[in-house]
Amino acid sequence: MIATKEVKQEIFKTHGGSATNTGSAEGQIALFTQRIDHLTEHLKANKKDHRTENALLSLVGKRKQLLGYLKTHEIERYRAIIAKLGLRK
Repeated sequence: MIATKEVKQEIFKTHGGSATNTGSAEGQIALFTQRIDHLTEHLKANKKDHRTENALLSLVGKRKQLLGYLKTHEIERYRAIIAKLGLRK
């Protein structure tokens, strides 16, 4: 599912605190996770789509950087977002 304006606002509302708080690390990680899930499903059906594969790897790297930031600076927020999104770490 492509993230429409309403879907993005809902993601930021549930994970970032409010719908307008688009800069929070938790909101960004949740948005990246939603996009990663969407691209993963796309790649299951289209195995030779290399541009999408590169975009997916880029998103995974960005999410990893944000998670690393939270892990070093605010471990409680890191643990909360990992548990809420069900990510392996």
